[in-house]
Amino acid sequence: QGKAIELDLYFAMARGVSGRESGSGLPAMEMTKWFDTNYHYLVPELQPEQEFHLASRKPIEEFVEARRLGIVTRPVLIGPITYLLLGKCAGPQFDRLLLLDRILPVYEQALRELYVAGAQWFQIDEPVLATDLTDDVRSAMADCYERLRSAVPKASLMLASYFGPLGENLEMACRIPVAGLHIDLVYGRPQLGEVLSHLSEKAVLSLGVIDGRNVWRTDLDDALQLAWKAAERLGQDRVVIAPSCSLLHCPVDLDLETTLDAGLRPWFAFAKQKLQEVQVLRRAIVDGSVAVADELEASRKAWRDRQRSSLAQVAPVRARAESVTKDMLRRGSPFRQRRLAQHRSLNLPPLPTTTIGSYPQTKEVRAARAEFKAGRLAPEEYEGLLKSQIERAIRFQEDVGLDVLVHGEAERNDMVEYFGEQLTGVAFTQQGWVQSYGSRCVKPPIIYGDVSRLRPMTVGWSRYAQSLTRKPVKGMLTGPVTILQWSFVRNDQPRSVTCRQIALALRDEVADLEAAGIRIIQIDEPALREGLPLQRAEWKAYLEWAVECFRLASSGVRDETQIHTHMCYAEFNDIVTAIAAMDADVISIEAARSRLELLGAFVDFEYPNEIGPGVYDIHSPRVPGREEVVELLRRAQKVFPPDRLWVNPDCGLKTRDWPEVRASLKNMVDAARQIRRELSDACGT
Repeated sequence: QGKAIELDLYFAMARGVSGRESGSGLPAMEMTKWFDTNYHYLVPELQPEQEFHLASRKPIEEFVEARRLGIVTRPVLIGPITYLLLGKCAGPQFDRLLLLDRILPVYEQALRELYVAGAQWFQIDEPVLATDLTDDVRSAMADCYERLRSAVPKASLMLASYFGPLGENLEMACRIPVAGLHIDLVYGRPQLGEVLSHLSEKAVLSLGVIDGRNVWRTDLDDALQLAWKAAERLGQDRVVIAPSCSLLHCPVDLDLETTLDAGLRPWFAFAKQKLQEVQVLRRAIVDGSVAVADELEASRKAWRDRQRSSLAQVAPVRARAESVTKDMLRRGSPFRQRRLAQHRSLNLPPLPTTTIGSYPQTKEVRAARAEFKAGRLAPEEYEGLLKSQIERAIRFQEDVGLDVLVHGEAERNDMVEYFGEQLTGVAFTQQGWVQSYGSRCVKPPIIYGDVSRLRPMTVGWSRYAQSLTRKPVKGMLTGPVTILQWSFVRNDQPRSVTCRQIALALRDEVADLEAAGIRIIQIDEPALREGLPLQRAEWKAYLEWAVECFRLASSGVRDETQIHTHMCYAEFNDIVTAIAAMDADVISIEAARSRLELLGAFVDFEYPNEIGPGVYDIHSPRVPGREEVVELLRRAQKVFPPDRLWVNPDCGLKTRDWPEVRASLKNMVDAARQIRRELSDACGT
C-alpha cells in the first residue's frame, strides 16, 4: 500500500515463513532461472487490477551514497516490459501488458527522484529484446520509452539488451527515442552492421564486446575491430565500450587466485580484469593502438598459446567423441518393455517415495572436507567420517519410511564441482564465487580442455550405501548438459562438442554403477531448459544435441536398470517434447511452489513415462503439512495414472536442517500412504 518494504518481507517472499505447526506459515514465491543463466529470480505475481507503488528507495539511496563518495554512477533499473513479461498471472490468464499504464508512474517517480539526486544517465535493462516478441509487445515498448523519456527530458536514457542478438526486434530497438542503446556483441556479434544502419541519429551506441558471462580473456584485436567499425561510422563520442552484460555472472578478481596452473592463468579474465580490458579498448579508440601496444600483444600471445596448448587438445578424447554411433544413443528396449522388467525387479509400492539426492551437510562434514583438502586430515579418517554420514542417511531414510533411498552425498561439495574435480580438462578457483540466488553462491568449474574420466567417481560410495540396506539405493550423477551449463565453458569449440565428451565420461560411470549392483541411477539435468537459446529459431539444434548427450550418457544399461532424471523450475512447455525424447524411465520435477502448475506441460503433451512432481519446497524452511501434500497428490492423480506417479521433494536437501527434513519427509511419506489406502479402498482390496 505504498509503504516501504522491510527486509523481513523480502525474506518471506523468497523463503516463505515457518509456522509453529507443520503446514502453517506462508509459502515462498515461485522461483525460476534468469533467461539462459544459472541466476534465479522470484517470479512477480500479477493481477488485472494490480496497483504498483515505489516501495523501496534502494536505487536512489545507493546513488546518493556513491555521489557522496565523489562517484557519479549510472543507475540501472529492470525495464517495465521485461518485468511484466517475466511475471505470472496470479489467477486467470490476462494480457500483462495491460498493466503497463499502471506501472509506468512508478518508473517515472523513480527516474525523477534520481534526477533530482543528480543522475544524468539512466540505464534501463530490457533483456526481453533478445527474445521473440510479438508486434503488440514491440509497439508497447516504443510507447513506453517515449513516456519515460518525457518524464526526465533533460536526462539521458540508455536502453540495454543482452544475452543475444536483437533479431526481429532490431529495427524497433534502434528507433526507440532514447539517448543510447546497449547491444551484446559477444553473443550477438553479427548484428553490429545492421544496428549501425538503423540507429537513430545522435544516439550513443554501447558495444558489449567483453564477455560478461564467462572467464576467458578477450581477443582484444577482434573486439577492437568491432569498436573501430562503430567509431568510424558514428564518431568516437557516440561509442561506449562495455561488457556484454552485468558482471554479476563472473568471479570478481583473478588476482585472488594463487593456485591456478601457470599455463592456464594467462587465458582468464575475471570481472576486475574485464574492466581493465574495457579501459584498454577505450584508450585504443581515443589514442590509437600504439598507446596500448603491450596490452594488445599480451592478448595475442595468450590466444596463440591457448590454441596450441596440449592442455586443451587431447587426441584420444577427441577421437572417441567422433566415433559415437546411433546405437549408443538408444536403450535396448522401448519404455513399456523396460517398465515391466523394472517393476518385477524393484517390486515397489504404488506412488513410491524417494528424495532427489542430497541430505543436510553439517558443519562437521564441511569442516572435515576443508581439513582433508588442506592435508590436515588423513584420508582414512575422512573416509571413515563420510561412511558414518552415509550410514546415518540410510538409517534416517529407513526410519522415515522412504521406498527408494539415496546415499546423501556427504562427500560432495557441489553437484557440478564434485564431478569436475574428477575429470580431465577442468580447472578450479579458490575465490571464483558467483551468485545463484539470494545469498546462495556457487563456484563453477572452468572447462578449458578436452574432458574425460580418470577413474570411477561415485561407485565406491554407492556400493557402500547399498550394502547397508535391502531397499534400492539410487546412484546419483549430474548430467552432461548441467555440468556444461553450470561451468565456465571453453569458447574455442562448439558447446555441443564439449558436452559430448562429458556424456562419454558419464556413460562410463553409469556402466560401472550398474556393474556394482546399483539398480536405479539418477542423472540430473536441471539445466536442460536453462540452456535453451532465447530465440526460437535456434531451439531445434540445441535440443537435438542436448538430448543426444543425455541419451549417450544413459543408454548403455540393461532394461532392468531404471534411469531417473531431475529438472528444476522451468517453463517445461518449451521443452516437454525434448524431455520425452530423453527417454528416462522416471523424471522428477520442481513443482511445489507453483502448486503443480508446471505439471500442465506434461499433461497437455501426454508424457508417456513415469513422473514425480515435487510436493515439498526445499528452498523454504517451512514444513509442509500432511494434508497439504495429500491435496497435491490428489491433484496430480487427476492428470496422471497413479501407477506412473512418484512422490518426492522438489530438489535436494543439502541446505536444510535435519529436524526440518525429518518432519517434512515424514509428512510426505504419510501422505503417500494415505493415497495408497484410498486407492486400495477404491479397488476393493
